[in-house]
Amino acid sequence: MSSDDKVTPLRPKRPCPECGKPSARETYPFCSTRCKDIDLNRWLKGVYVIPGRDDEDDNNDQK
Repeated sequence: MSSDDKVTPLRPKRPCPECGKPSARETYPFCSTRCKDIDLNRWLKGVYVIPGRDDEDDNNDQK
């Protein structure tokens, strides 16, 4: 039995959300700095924005 068999991973292994390769410990949950930077760029551009409902603005004006 090797010492690696006794170690419980802190995070479950999962594929990179960008390319699907196995994630790396240094850039978790991504596989590389490149995939991490691609995701950051999408956040900064507003690609991941959750749209709000139009009636939310109308309710705030009436209070």
